[in-house]
Amino acid sequence: MTYDDAAAALYQVPHDEFVAERKRLAADLKATDKAGAAKLAKLTRPPISAWTVNQLWWHARSAFDELLETGEQLRAGKLAVMPAHREAVAKLRAQAQSILTEAGNAANEATLRRITTTLAAIAATGGFDPDAPGMLSADRDPPGFEAAGIPMVAPDAEDERPATPVTDDELATAREKKRAAAAKQRDAEAAAEQGRAAAERDRRKAEQERTRRLQERHRLEAALRTAVGDVERREREVARLGAALADAEAAVEKARAIANDLESQLAALDS
Repeated sequence: MTYDDAAAALYQVPHDEFVAERKRLAADLKATDKAGAAKLAKLTRPPISAWTVNQLWWHARSAFDELLETGEQLRAGKLAVMPAHREAVAKLRAQAQSILTEAGNAANEATLRRITTTLAAIAATGGFDPDAPGMLSADRDPPGFEAAGIPMVAPDAEDERPATPVTDDELATAREKKRAAAAKQRDAEAAAEQGRAAAERDRRKAEQERTRRLQERHRLEAALRTAVGDVERREREVARLGAALADAEAAVEKARAIANDLESQLAALDS
């Protein structure tokens, strides 16, 4: 895994999992790219509005490309593409609302307007610079639409109506979702820490077992060398004793022959 791959993966995870995933990816990357891992660990979790714009880049690319293309033409003074530009913004706004809702986040008017403003800034400047595409770390403000050649437009007439007030129940639900997301993140981080601790214990246990087996191998090899040397020494001793036995048996035979001869001579004298 390269730094670019890890960063791209990080900015696509759910917003409430960003911190835990950043830690995990940095740990994985450290084995092959320490500098990249350190850089990845410093990446800032974007606000929910900027995170949503990043998801639009990754998951609504057709409408996003249309936004960039029509923005480029508007900067060149081709106002005839204004309807297409409005449509691209409207599509992205609707998709943003779906992304927020599916992720369990409040898709209120304030957040949607912040997303629309960031999209307008990207269209006005022609891209995500200085961030990489789909990796915004913060919201963007347009550099002045008239200065960039893009008139300020609303996505559709519905966006120009006053925002619907958020009820107390909706606020309570949003807070509960936020607390649940925070608890989920804490649980995920705790589980990840427990997993790392268990893996470290297993690693140490395996290392201790390897050390024990190596020491036992060295002990057995030393004992084997001693035993082989003892066998060789005793075989030499057996060979030496065998030669001595043969010499002794020959001496016995010679002495017996002499004794027999002397007995014969003695018997002859008596006859």
